[in-house]
Amino acid sequence: MTPIRVIDQNQEMLGVIPTHEALAKAREAGLDLVEVSPTEKPPVCRIMDYGKHLYEKKKRQKTASASHVVLLKEIRLRPKTDPHDRGIKINHAREFLAEGHKVQFTMLFKGRERFHKEVASDIFNAIITDLGEVAKVERPPSMDGRRMVMIVVPGKR
Repeated sequence: MTPIRVIDQNQEMLGVIPTHEALAKAREAGLDLVEVSPTEKPPVCRIMDYGKHLYEKKKRQKTASASHVVLLKEIRLRPKTDPHDRGIKINHAREFLAEGHKVQFTMLFKGRERFHKEVASDIFNAIITDLGEVAKVERPPSMDGRRMVMIVVPGKR
């Protein structure tokens, strides 16, 4: 059997010992012998509960990926939306931006409203000035069929 460098369950170095002796120590402790670094000379193995190790690794990956998720929140408006209601929607956008999410403002047009795009552009410009330093425009207002869309991302904090 080849000699391996062994680290026990208490993170203490046991030194370089034969493989069969390391396996016996792992069985004695009721744990597994896991090869941590196979490219080293001699290979490094650790005595640990491998199932618990996999569970904790999966849990760490899940929490790490969940914390980096950036959602795209949508706020829908119409050209005839009341200024007070628009202010409430802008406050919701501020909350979303404070949480680190992107916000998509969507202006929906019905009937002849779509021939007055300048009204929507003025409203979007007012929204940009209201949000100020909180938001930065990622995608400027542009027509997308019967709707005008603008995406903002969190600005300086």
